[in-house]
Amino acid sequence: MRKNILILGAGSDMARALCAELAGGGYDLFLAGRNVDELSKDAKDLEIRFEIQAEVFYFDALDFDSHAGFYEHLNPQPYGVVVAFGLLGDENRARRDPQEWQRIINTNFTGCVSILSLAANRMEKAGEGFIVGISSVAGDRGRASNYVYGSAKAGMSAFLSGLRNRLFSSGVRVITVKPGFVRTKMTRDLDLPSRLSATPEEAAGNIYKAILRNRDIVYTRWMWRWIMAFIKHIPERIFKRMSI
Repeated sequence: MRKNILILGAGSDMARALCAELAGGGYDLFLAGRNVDELSKDAKDLEIRFEIQAEVFYFDALDFDSHAGFYEHLNPQPYGVVVAFGLLGDENRARRDPQEWQRIINTNFTGCVSILSLAANRMEKAGEGFIVGISSVAGDRGRASNYVYGSAKAGMSAFLSGLRNRLFSSGVRVITVKPGFVRTKMTRDLDLPSRLSATPEEAAGNIYKAILRNRDIVYTRWMWRWIMAFIKHIPERIFKRMSI
């Protein structure tokens, strides 16, 4: 019997590429997101190409009250859960508009905590499975250019770290993914440096390898681990004067 993987935010570019990796590995999929029509097309394509089963569910990361019912309705309960939803938002607007910073924080952090708390409790009882959370290198240190988004991702990374520590003894793995620049719809208006930018397919390949190899934290591309290590160790008295 094949195992089911739940992809939350399955319509994102990175999630769609990861769905192909997982389907190619023989997993059945639950595709969850707000655009059910588009996800239904993706599900049919995956079923035809990879001869797996793919079901579609409506999921809103910001509708916290709906999360428990959504998760209970999944049958069978998923062996793996991937949090792929996220929101870059408008950093400048967030500085003056409470609704914008709340949208950024709630999408990238609170929504993750809400749904993964439910998944973690189920998986802990089952004694197996994995959780993948797609965070960001932006959470490794707060920077003036994106500190609202970065603080949400920092919270997500810390939450996943604690969850990994909690669930280790129960046999449930938790993988934190920290992409740098990825060429997706979310970043299409940004001028990204090509050598530091991954494609969605490259990022998805790295995530799938991390699942197979039982990794804890994955940077994609790999050089971001060393870039962020350097940035994190810049003394605060110097860092606060920098524009990065």
